[in-house]
Amino acid sequence: MAQRRLGQILVDLGYLNEDQLWDVLEEQKQAPGEVIGQVAVRMGLVTQDQVTEALAEQWGMPVVNLDETNIPPKVLELVPETMASIYKIMPISLKDNVLTVAMADPQNVAALDDLRNFLGYDVRGAVSTLAAVEASIGRHYATKEDSIEDVIQSLETLEIGTVARNKAIDIGGDEELAETQPIRKLLNMVLLLAIKDQASDIHFEPFEDEFKIRVRADGVLYEMVPPPRHLANAIISRVKVMSELDIAERRLPQDGRIELNVGGNPVDLRVSVLPTMFGESVVMRVLDRTVVQLDLNKIGMDPNTLDRFRKMIRIAHGIVLVTGPTGSGKTTTLYSALNELNDTETKIITTEDPIEYDIEGIVQVPVNADIDVTFANVLRAILRHDPDTILVGEIRDYETAEIAIQSALTGHLVFSTLHTNDAPTAITRLRDMGVPPFLITATVEGILAQRLVRRICVECRTQFDPSDELLMELQLPIAQARRYKFYYGKGCPRCNNSGYKGRTGIYELLEVNDDIRDMITSDGSIDDLRNLARTQGMTTLREAGLKLIFDGLTTIDEVVRETVMEDLD
Repeated sequence: MAQRRLGQILVDLGYLNEDQLWDVLEEQKQAPGEVIGQVAVRMGLVTQDQVTEALAEQWGMPVVNLDETNIPPKVLELVPETMASIYKIMPISLKDNVLTVAMADPQNVAALDDLRNFLGYDVRGAVSTLAAVEASIGRHYATKEDSIEDVIQSLETLEIGTVARNKAIDIGGDEELAETQPIRKLLNMVLLLAIKDQASDIHFEPFEDEFKIRVRADGVLYEMVPPPRHLANAIISRVKVMSELDIAERRLPQDGRIELNVGGNPVDLRVSVLPTMFGESVVMRVLDRTVVQLDLNKIGMDPNTLDRFRKMIRIAHGIVLVTGPTGSGKTTTLYSALNELNDTETKIITTEDPIEYDIEGIVQVPVNADIDVTFANVLRAILRHDPDTILVGEIRDYETAEIAIQSALTGHLVFSTLHTNDAPTAITRLRDMGVPPFLITATVEGILAQRLVRRICVECRTQFDPSDELLMELQLPIAQARRYKFYYGKGCPRCNNSGYKGRTGIYELLEVNDDIRDMITSDGSIDDLRNLARTQGMTTLREAGLKLIFDGLTTIDEVVRETVMEDLD
């Protein structure tokens, strides 16, 4: 049955008349991000309590007054504070295996599915206001703040059979143990804390005498407090249950996914299970659209490079390459470029391995080598679909390079990636694949090399005087370097005492103009290409990194780690 609209319910309840509703709808057009209830409250036509009552009627949920609700301690123990804060919910009762939670946003029905998956109970919603939920969380959890250490301490006393302790495989026992409250609670906290810290990967690693949990945030791995070794199989089994994998299969690699809706935002966890000598190792890739903003203005490119790159991606045909090692942000840059080009007049098709983010209006094709759906084969098929712009996830071999070049020669704009250290080296890589120089010069329009460096945490940024040895790493005359101010992060709670929070890109853009083409045709060396490009205005990765250091955004260590010395030869 079609759901009644909130505005109509407010009219039916007598809180608005028809004229006022039209006024609210007109006002909402001026603020498209605002929901109708917020607009009506802002205009002073209804109260927040009246909107809450209307939402409850719309979603068939009861209204709950959290100030007058007595919440049993056992119910609070079921939902960690991290989960309550992220999902903006407050547990209020548990009866007949049904957990009732007060929700600040009853429209976020997906959150109830997540909670069912996380907690193992049937979860029902009740409606409250955001202010009431936040106040209740602060009141009830003030003395009950859960930490990973507390949960692991409770796991130490978890009763399990001697069979599991002796490391013999007991699938039934592990499955039963995986459903216990402490195991669920630990995994829930690890996942939610990792998402909250904007981690990119979560690692569960069994070794002979310990079971490690590590989280990669801002490109660096951090170790969490390790849970007891004998619970490794149960924790891995719980992950496999959540990602709908085969618990009984422990000899083969498996891939799955967990879809969550954290704080109203979809978060995709790609799960990979790998059999190892001491049990199964699991890595989860966290794909959170709120962390990755697919916007060229927000990837850290300096205005001059950005202006040149924007012109490059708007050419009618040719190849634009983005190069760098794994994890250097190539996909984000290309998605941002496609997002900018994405309009009703342009047909864009991509082939990726795997598809990381789905973009509205773009046809995306996953690669599957097992059934011979390779980049080359998909690319051939794509050309029969009348595209204007094509993204090939990676050029790995001559066959793919050849079809990409043919696509560019027949009037298509082709984006792709290569794994090379800098922009000029991409020319050599194409040559090594067997692509003739005349085809490279005829099709390649530009090459963008990039790296990601960690940003200094703004809360604990501190000025310091680097030693002469540290300055020498930058290959600048020490007297020249001393003119600038240098900063580092002391470490604080906001950045988990790392001194860094977030990352930004450094970029090197090589435009393939007539001079560069002549040098490629005459078989010029990488150094010759680099020096010629620099005389024509190319900023190298090291120079881009130096600018960030002098602007106080990153540290000497980060730039030295991510860029190579020969950049300034």
